[in-house]
Amino acid sequence: MTPAVKILKEARVDFSLTTYEHDPRAPAYGEEAARVLGLSPNEVFKTLLATLDDGRLVVGIVPVSAQLDLKALAKAAGGRKARLADAAEAERATGYVVGGISPLGQKQCLLTFLDASAEDLTAIHISGGRRGLEISLAHDDLVRLIHARMAPLARY
Repeated sequence: MTPAVKILKEARVDFSLTTYEHDPRAPAYGEEAARVLGLSPNEVFKTLLATLDDGRLVVGIVPVSAQLDLKALAKAAGGRKARLADAAEAERATGYVVGGISPLGQKQCLLTFLDASAEDLTAIHISGGRRGLEISLAHDDLVRLIHARMAPLARY
């Protein structure tokens, strides 16, 4: 059981888990999950870490069909600029490996933003904390559990 799943069980939140066989040759983890599970790339969300100009790490969660707008993330977090964190930095901060970073159960409690498009969905799909494990849950449960803020972060 991953830390993400443990948190959901302890909080008694309605969620479902889906597993699939991860292909190590897949170029994009979230897009692979959407394709293999037959989901819309607009409802599968990826968790990305960025470093603000003041050095703070923040989390942006956007659909796999979009890119994270770093300028919008920086603005939402009260910064001027942001850059994607490197893989090693993201893994150290979260305790998860790239491709399996869940917004739930991270080692560090980071300021987190969920793209506003999630509000239009009944359920969103996020990483369960390892490659090949997806969690489906209501976006408002995710927001409540990780104290996320909603913001327009997706660039299509």
